[in-house]
Order: sequence, then structure tokens, then C-alpha cells
Amino acid sequence: MAVAGIHGKMGTMAAQVIRDAEDLELVGGFARERDAGNAVFSDFAQMLQQTEPDVVVDFTTHPVTVELARECVEHAVSPVIGSSAWTNAETKDLRALAEKHGVGAMLVPNFALGAVLMMRFAEQAAKIFSSVEIIEMHHERKKDKPSGTARATAERLRPFVAKDVAIHSLRLQGVLAHQEVIFGGPGERLSIQHNSLSRDSFAAGLLFAVRNVRKQKDFTVGLDSLVDGLLR
Repeated sequence: MAVAGIHGKMGTMAAQVIRDAEDLELVGGFARERDAGNAVFSDFAQMLQQTEPDVVVDFTTHPVTVELARECVEHAVSPVIGSSAWTNAETKDLRALAEKHGVGAMLVPNFALGAVLMMRFAEQAAKIFSSVEIIEMHHERKKDKPSGTARATAERLRPFVAKDVAIHSLRLQGVLAHQEVIFGGPGERLSIQHNSLSRDSFAAGLLFAVRNVRKQKDFTVGLDSLVDGLLR
């Protein structure tokens, strides 16, 4: 395993989760500044060549993440992408590339299992309530608005509502990650929300992704297959 964006907060978390797993090995990382003593490279192609990872967990920012994902797939390395702000066109292109090369790839808007359940519950509610909006809050350093989770949720609700789902984005101190999907009906309101209180909430989903991405030969979005397995 290798981690791109290894010096960021999410990359640091991912690296530690991989190190702590007995069945996984962290062989390298990619960051702006090279750290040869810890196999951290500032040249991504060089990292792929010298460390030969099977999987790269990517927490770099857009648009760098798009180029890294393509480079991974073209070198038969499976990317697990936690970076957000991917466009529909970029997602479509990576899907086609992964299928062409027969390489497993995953784009995960949110590794927290509770967030996956929130999106699934909201999708069920949208079959009954057509009036819906989303409020998402993240820490003040998060650059993209709206978040990848909010955009993914809105996309899942689209088939059931008459218009685009409005998303309200807040960037505040004291917040890590919060999303609330609010439905309205005659005389009632339904709220479905999820809070990540620490980055520990992302560990289980991350481990599932890196352990399973090589088993597939195409591109998937999200961790619904994990939730399906847990609910059986």
C-alpha cells in the first residue's frame, strides 16, 4: 500500500491505519516534500516505480487526484480515492479507463459507515418525501463546496425528486464533518443526519476499500457493497 497526500491529516490517518493492520504493508507515500528516510516521494511516477504498491490511497486535492488516479490505472495499480470535487465527466473517464485495463478502482465520497447509511436512508425517504434539501458542515480548511458526500447524496436522490436538491455548505471552526438531509411534508419534517466526531470514524471503511479493491476489475463509487454485507 502507498498513500498519496501522506502528510495531510487524512493521509496521516490512512498511513497509520495501514501500519496497524497485520495483513497490510505501507511501502511508500507521495507528498510535496520528499522524505527519503520514510519512502515518501515528491515524484509520483518515481514512487510507483520504486515502491511497486498494489493499491494507492489518494487524499490529494483536485485536480491532482484525477491525474494520479489515471496514472495508477495505467500502471495496473488500484487507486482508492478519498479526494472530493470529482466531476461527472472525470468519473466517467476513470470508469472507462479502469474497465479498459481491467483494474479495480474506487472513489469513496465518505469512508464513515454511518455516512453510507445516511445516504441509503435518505434515498428511501425520498421515495415518500419529494421536498428535500441538504446542509453540510466541515472544518474551515476544507476547500471544496459542496462536499463530495453532499453531491453524492443529491445524486442518489435525483431520481425521486422533481428538481435539483439544494445544498447549503458551511465551513466553521470546531466542526470535522456533519451532514443533515431534511425532508418536508404536510405537517411534518424528517431529518437524517450524520456526524464524524474524529477521523477514527473513517478507519473501518478505509480498510474495507483497500482490502477489496483488487478483487474487482472495474470502477465503483462508495461503500454500499460493505453495507450490503453487514446488513445480510
